Amino acid sequence: MAKNIMIQGTMSNAGKSLLAAGLCRIFKQDGYRVAPFKSQNMALNSFITKAGGEMGRAQVVQAEAAGIAPDVRMNPILLKPTTDVGSQVIVNGVVQGNMRAMEYYKRKREYIPAVMEAYNSLAAEYDIIVIEGAGSPAEINLKQEDIVNMGFAKLADAPVLLVGDIDRGGVFAQLYGTVALLEEDERRRIKGTVVNKFRGDRAILEPGLKILEELCGVPVVGVVPYTYTDIDDEDSLTERFRRDSARKLIDVAVVRLPRISNFTDFSPFERYENVSLRYVISTAELHEPDLILLPGTKSTIADLIWLRESGLETRILQEASRGTPVFGVCGGFQMLGKRVSDPRQVEAAGVTELCGMGLLDFETVFEGNKVQTQTSGVFEGVEGLLSGLNGLRYEGYEIHMGRSGEKTCPVNGGGSVYGSYVHGIFDAPGVTDAVLRAVCDRKGVDFASLGAFDALQYKERQYDLLADAVRGGLDMNYIYQIVNREV
Repeated sequence: MAKNIMIQGTMSNAGKSLLAAGLCRIFKQDGYRVAPFKSQNMALNSFITKAGGEMGRAQVVQAEAAGIAPDVRMNPILLKPTTDVGSQVIVNGVVQGNMRAMEYYKRKREYIPAVMEAYNSLAAEYDIIVIEGAGSPAEINLKQEDIVNMGFAKLADAPVLLVGDIDRGGVFAQLYGTVALLEEDERRRIKGTVVNKFRGDRAILEPGLKILEELCGVPVVGVVPYTYTDIDDEDSLTERFRRDSARKLIDVAVVRLPRISNFTDFSPFERYENVSLRYVISTAELHEPDLILLPGTKSTIADLIWLRESGLETRILQEASRGTPVFGVCGGFQMLGKRVSDPRQVEAAGVTELCGMGLLDFETVFEGNKVQTQTSGVFEGVEGLLSGLNGLRYEGYEIHMGRSGEKTCPVNGGGSVYGSYVHGIFDAPGVTDAVLRAVCDRKGVDFASLGAFDALQYKERQYDLLADAVRGGLDMNYIYQIVNREV
């Protein structure tokens, strides 16, 4: 069976996911077969595996860092919020249905056998499992039914690194307060603390680190610097949404829907030196972009209502009438059609039918069974502005409850308005180039002036940079002592 180490945090967004990814990369570099694991994840950014199962993207990133294919066993429970008090529950890649928060809270221990089966099967195949917790282990109102922090650490007999985020302030109180709220047996599982996202001179921290070690009774095993790597973030707390991006030679606007999902579909556009990718939430922020992108959403109807009430729908229609290219993915694609119907209340939005934006000629009906599959092929029959896609290969995955007409193509539409059900459609070599080349031709800009990159080489380099930062910030000798149960 594999050895393991668990990363828990003092709060959400303390950097657990990227730290776990960094350790996965380091162990891989050091010659170990390593896999990530998170028993329960709550996120709208999800992925469909080759076998057709659905899992959170954080564990996909960690699997990529480990150099292995994503597998639903790495994230046996995925919760996708549908409302403020409910989520779609997915177990080992398969939808179990929608549950209100209290219903899931009462039932989640029923899923422990499925969680342990997934973990044990991974542990039988790998040398090291890097386990990620969720939120904080000191959420004392949730501890009784916990299966993702100390509750799972006990089930997997895992030693724990506790991570605090110094960038958000109060890191000493975060770490000590968390330890203080734990039970004695839980404290014994913590083998060290980590100060994450540090900017500055570590010498200034030293007096506080020594006091922290005395208070917590365990060593500070590392101070990890704030790491500037271009690696997909897990959820809407991402700094990508807060980034103040000045408009560049080619300006791309992504509408930040309230229930936005899989926003990482658009990451490829960020990697051109002279392309700005801005996430906008109001008409004032939209301006006059060269390309408008409508992302996926967990609730197409609710977010279409928001789009209408915010005035953004009117502005998008105005831009489309001027020939500005518009491209929608999944839920964003559904919005571009003539009508969206949800007779079974699959989305639980309280509305059974709504007119779409009417930019494409199809209607969407939500059904009980979810489409979740990987897909690949060659573009053909694309007309209008994006006809340059024809002949290029694409690959990605579909994950949707709606059905839009009898048959949908990888890219639907023409003229300057397009949509697709394929997440990751811009990732394949040449696809984003073709889209931007068309936008450049329309604007009279030389495509070569945007800059280009090798996507695969670029991604691998980002994981190596993350590993360098984590290795440099942690006492890796001590980390291996933890993994080998020597401390």
